[in-house]
Formats: sequence, structure tokens, C-alpha cells
Amino acid sequence: MASHEQSYKAGRAEGRAHEKGEQMKESMKEKAEAAKQKTMETAEAAKQKTMETTEAAKQKTRGAAETTNDKTKQTAGAARGKAEETKETETSGGILQQAGEKVRNAAQGATDAVKHTFGMADADEDEHNYPATITRKD
Repeated sequence: MASHEQSYKAGRAEGRAHEKGEQMKESMKEKAEAAKQKTMETAEAAKQKTMETTEAAKQKTRGAAETTNDKTKQTAGAARGKAEETKETETSGGILQQAGEKVRNAAQGATDAVKHTFGMADADEDEHNYPATITRKD
């Protein structure tokens, strides 16, 4: 009977070992499933964070583009205004220059007339400025 009892004990040990193996197998499955779930959650969180960061970068880029566009428009407007101002200044400068030349010529004419009247002008100046009034004594 010893062999029957040994068979029984061996069968029982085998059953326990099998049960223990099944428990360990089930425990490993649960741990693997938990790790898988944790990995998926982490990946989803990373994906969400990436999307938020990308959206923030897009908004920042849009803002920068709008600011650049506004600055470009302002600069272009200022350049147009400056060009018109320069054109007006050049036109005004030309008119002012002409007026200045007329005043200078008038003043020179008045100076020559006074010199001639008081006899202070050189003969060459008199002949040049007043050819009809000079009589030569030759």
C-alpha cells in the first residue's frame, strides 16, 4: 500500500503544484494587464499633452504672424507717408529755391541801381547793368 499512498501523495503534490502554477499564471496575467493599462494611460496622457503643446504653438505662431502683419502694414503706411512728405518737401523746396533766387536777384538789382545812382559802380558794372545810360567819352 505504500506505493498506493505514495501515488496518492504524489498526485496531491502534483495537483497543488498545478494549482499553484495556475495561480501564478493568473497573477502574471493580471500584472501584465495592469502594466498594459498603465502604459496605455501614459501614452494617452502624452498624446494629450502633445496635442495641447502643438495647439499652443499654433496659437503663438498665429499671434506672431498677425503681429508681424500689423507691423508690416504700419511700416508700409509710415513709408508711404514719409515718401509723400519728402515729395511735398522737394516740391516746396523747389518753390522756395526759386523764390529765394528772385529775391536775391531783386536785391542785387537794387544794389546795382544804388551804386549807379551814387556813382559808386565801376565802369564795367555800369556798362553791363545799364548799357543804355552810359555814354563813352572817346
